[in-house]
Amino acid sequence: MTPLLPDADRKTLLPPLAETGWAAVPGKDAIRKVWKFRSFSEAWGFMSRAALAAEKLNHHPEWKNVYNVVDVTLTTHDCHGLSRLDIDLAVKLDKLAPDAQIERNHGEPVSSLCEIRSRRA
Repeated sequence: MTPLLPDADRKTLLPPLAETGWAAVPGKDAIRKVWKFRSFSEAWGFMSRAALAAEKLNHHPEWKNVYNVVDVTLTTHDCHGLSRLDIDLAVKLDKLAPDAQIERNHGEPVSSLCEIRSRRA
């Protein structure tokens, strides 16, 4: 079973992801990011590259696509929360679309994920 991301790693690995637009999902131990592309074709190209990256990690996102918008949520179902796999995939996805517009108003600050884990302990 994949282990949950330890609190110490959450405090060091999540803030840089927040800077790129990842946010905590309310009520879930997960992170989410929303990309807006210039066209459906550009969004689909991103999703194709993202699928290949996910397959290499054997870790697959929850996502949806509506025209030029791609909405991705990362969590590890195996451990019911965030794991290192989510962090690694988030970093890879960030590199695939450096010019896309990022919708930043869609979740809670990632710092809340540290609070979620500490309340469960």
